[in-house]
Amino acid sequence: MVLTLILVALVIGEGVALYFQMKASQRQAAEQEQLLKDYQQRVDEQQKLLDDYRALEKNFDSVGEGYEQALLAFDKMEEDTQKAKQANETLEKRCAELQQQYSQLQQHSEKSGEVISQALTGMQQIAKETNNRKLSALIGKISDCDDVAGQKAISRTDNILVSQVAGEAIGVSGIDKIGYLKFDLQIAPDAAATMLSTNLQKAVRALTHLLDNAQKFTQPIAFKGKAPEGKASVVLNVNIDGQNVIFSVEDTGIGVPADQAENIFTEFVQLDEYTDGTGIGLSIARSLARNLKGDIKLDTTYTAGARFIM
Repeated sequence: MVLTLILVALVIGEGVALYFQMKASQRQAAEQEQLLKDYQQRVDEQQKLLDDYRALEKNFDSVGEGYEQALLAFDKMEEDTQKAKQANETLEKRCAELQQQYSQLQQHSEKSGEVISQALTGMQQIAKETNNRKLSALIGKISDCDDVAGQKAISRTDNILVSQVAGEAIGVSGIDKIGYLKFDLQIAPDAAATMLSTNLQKAVRALTHLLDNAQKFTQPIAFKGKAPEGKASVVLNVNIDGQNVIFSVEDTGIGVPADQAENIFTEFVQLDEYTDGTGIGLSIARSLARNLKGDIKLDTTYTAGARFIM
């Protein structure tokens, strides 16, 4: 009996010892597992640090490469700036030289213009005294070369009768002596006695161009074989409208299409290939009129031919 109790006690003791031993083993296993997890976490953290370092290193290499490229670009820009500066200095120098040459040329041109103007005035006086229309026409063509640019200021110091402008333009153009047309001058009574401050020579030239244009486009060849019966006619009307003197030249010629009302004043434009001319007459006439504080326009409401109003 006693032996049995001892055996039971031994068995219980072994069981208790085994139980505590197992608990100790489980605790050690749990601690080892936790240690393993901590270790793995540290390894992961180390790996992340390593990856971050490699990424940073890569970015640094890229930044370094970009910085190097930026330096090269800056050097290139500095080089281009120096070249541009040198080119600009050369250009400024050349512009200064051209400006000086232009000033010298302008002075020479002004002096030449004064000489030509004086010569033309003298020749015009001779033509007027001798009633030489051919000489007057030649002087007019020479004067046209001086007026074609239309930029030179025109003095208006001649105080003359309005009728004088009309009379001299008729004389220079010779339109009243042309056999194939009928010419008529109509001056309103109030216009006949009106004084005008202008440049007589230039005003006459502008009106002469309008009369020349009228006789050119009323000649039989201008109608291309379809000339109307009887003579064509040209009428020069002179009227007063408020403070303005109005010269209008109307003809029964071939006319001008309404859509060409401005184009005909462009230099070297000719609408009719059958008539002689350079295509600058109307352009010069308008330029002269505008420099005399006036203007020239085509009256598109007139359909029996052409009517120019100055």
